Amino acid sequence: MALKLRVLPSIQLSTALPTLSFSLSQSRSLGFRALRLHPNTIATPSSPTRLMIRAARTESKAATLGSRAPQFQLPEPLTGKVWSLEDFEAYPALLVMFICNHCPFVKHLKKDIVKLTNFYMERGLAVVAISSNSVATHPQDGPKFMAEEAKLFSYPFPYLYDESQDVARDFGAVCTPEFLLYKKDGRRPFELVYHGQFDDSRPSNNVPVTGRDLSLAIDRVLSGQPVPSEQKPSLSGKCEVQDDGVTCGSSISSISQVV
Repeated sequence: MALKLRVLPSIQLSTALPTLSFSLSQSRSLGFRALRLHPNTIATPSSPTRLMIRAARTESKAATLGSRAPQFQLPEPLTGKVWSLEDFEAYPALLVMFICNHCPFVKHLKKDIVKLTNFYMERGLAVVAISSNSVATHPQDGPKFMAEEAKLFSYPFPYLYDESQDVARDFGAVCTPEFLLYKKDGRRPFELVYHGQFDDSRPSNNVPVTGRDLSLAIDRVLSGQPVPSEQKPSLSGKCEVQDDGVTCGSSISSISQVV
């Protein structure tokens, strides 16, 4: 006997975040979201429920330019090491990326993100990636698979697991991929100077991946120049399951989506 889900009206949240972009004259470019049943969903015997999924976009705008990088302590599944903000204090700039394994927007940029970060890490940029997706809704985003992903794609940066999603909230991250670039002047705290897209390329728009926007911002920070405040926000995918009050896609599951 199959189970049918009787669902109350769905709640759809769409939270925005700014974008990051990147360009590479010498090299080149990663999203999140999970699935969770509505608290009042009840399973009753019947025929299977058919789900209709509609794609949507989430724009990242939550973090504020000029804000300080929040403290964090997160494990790296690949090595078991626990990383904190203090581990990057000696660097003049820090790129924080919120990504995950399953997001199509991240997959679209993944190889170029590795190229870009390799290029700029050799020039003094510190980089860290964080996954805050729920393993209950997206098991493929869990620690075991994060370690495999990091090894498979030879991530040059630590790929950390934010199980509680507290760090994503602290950074104001709501979707994947999300890029936050911080600069540091001497003993002063890291200050957010760029929160925008990687570049104009999206999985379905046939625009080549260049990493132009993010790359230009990093170039300016590393050369001591100001980063323009006009920044294109990152756009990531969002899927909304209409029949059962569940949403899923490339936003951080429990934060910007009700799943």
